Amino acid sequence: MNQSPVLADTPVERPSRPGWPEILAGLAAYAVLYAAVIVCLDHAALSAAVEGIVGFVLSAAIGLGAFAVAALLRIRRLVPFGVRPASRRSLLAAVGFGLLAWLLSALASGLYQSLTGDHQNIQAGYQAAAAGGLLPYLATAVFGFVATPIGEELIFRGVLANALSRYGTWVSVLASATVFALVHGLNPVLPVAFVVGAINALLLRRTGSIWPGVIVHGVNNALAMSVPVIVALVSS
Repeated sequence: MNQSPVLADTPVERPSRPGWPEILAGLAAYAVLYAAVIVCLDHAALSAAVEGIVGFVLSAAIGLGAFAVAALLRIRRLVPFGVRPASRRSLLAAVGFGLLAWLLSALASGLYQSLTGDHQNIQAGYQAAAAGGLLPYLATAVFGFVATPIGEELIFRGVLANALSRYGTWVSVLASATVFALVHGLNPVLPVAFVVGAINALLLRRTGSIWPGVIVHGVNNALAMSVPVIVALVSS
């Protein structure tokens, strides 16, 4: 009498890297979570500093949540998304690339503002949080310099740039950086996000790991939030 095979013993073949299902699921989840956050913040009466800290907390949560949806869809492993160790040399170099990203971003944002006349400061809440004293600054550092970079690098580089790498380096770099820029809106932060996204996508291609990009992202955010505070303190 023939016995039917035990389904539990049949190995499940999982994709070796993310593809369009992960892109669509991850970005859809990102859009839904982002919209929910906007609705909640619109109905919340918060001071500028508190709003900045909450904004960073929610930015981190959006990225991590969207990544979780994409990762659990089919692959359910972290390595295919670039969550793997990077060399010490790559991590140290990423600090320098973070400084370079901040300088290039400042130039790109200045050029954008001179061409468009758009001088709105959409990061006022973040900067108010960084300038609000020791505890608000520490909260800004934890959620703005560490958690948000991890969440955003996981979804935009770990999922999007990795999935698009099948079409070649420059498609992956430029397309993922463009999407990353556009989700920040049409404002002076758009060119900043594009510069950071392009550098981090290139680092991902070079190292196979998201961690150098997380450091670049964190250094850029730290300088963007801290330099105005330092300038204000020196000027006062």
